[in-house]
Amino acid sequence: MKELDVLAREVASCRKCGLGSTRTHAVPGEGPHDADLLFVGEGPGWHEDQQARPFVGPAGKFLEELLLSIGLRRQQVFITNIVKCRPPSNRDPLPGETTACQPYLERQVSLIHPRLIVTLGRYSLAHFLPGGAIGRIHGVMQWRDGQAIFPCYHPAAALHQASLRRTIEADFLKIPAALDAARAAAEPAEAAEPPAEQLSLF
Repeated sequence: MKELDVLAREVASCRKCGLGSTRTHAVPGEGPHDADLLFVGEGPGWHEDQQARPFVGPAGKFLEELLLSIGLRRQQVFITNIVKCRPPSNRDPLPGETTACQPYLERQVSLIHPRLIVTLGRYSLAHFLPGGAIGRIHGVMQWRDGQAIFPCYHPAAALHQASLRRTIEADFLKIPAALDAARAAAEPAEAAEPPAEQLSLF
């Protein structure tokens, strides 16, 4: 069994915070285990809680449209959230809840090793870029500890504030170039590492 599958089982049985007793299903995330793109939202909503899958409600439908606009399907990217269980009434996650889920997300990032992490919304942004203001840095690639990060508004924001729809659409159109830049930045470092068979000779 792959390590991400093991992690998903751990999430499914997790009781580290109160959300474990109010959820219907945990939502670990889904996508290729070697995805170049990792999308990280805030937390599951009602639809996600029912289906145990991320971004399957109205915001998820918009996310799929956004992915299609850059020539991608959701099956080609990994999608997850900061918290893996739905907060009651879709309230914001509490600090203790995000802290409880943090190790799961960190392991996902480590195992997937994405070229580019796309943060969706302010909670995701705060995790990867503490102190970053989404209104100021959305649509502009950032770097932290060698990891490329691309901040975006959450797709749900467009459902509540129609004026943000064009902003989100425009930001998504920048993702392919950001991914190319992240790949190019990684290539020199990878080329500098000798192959494993060479290492074994000395």
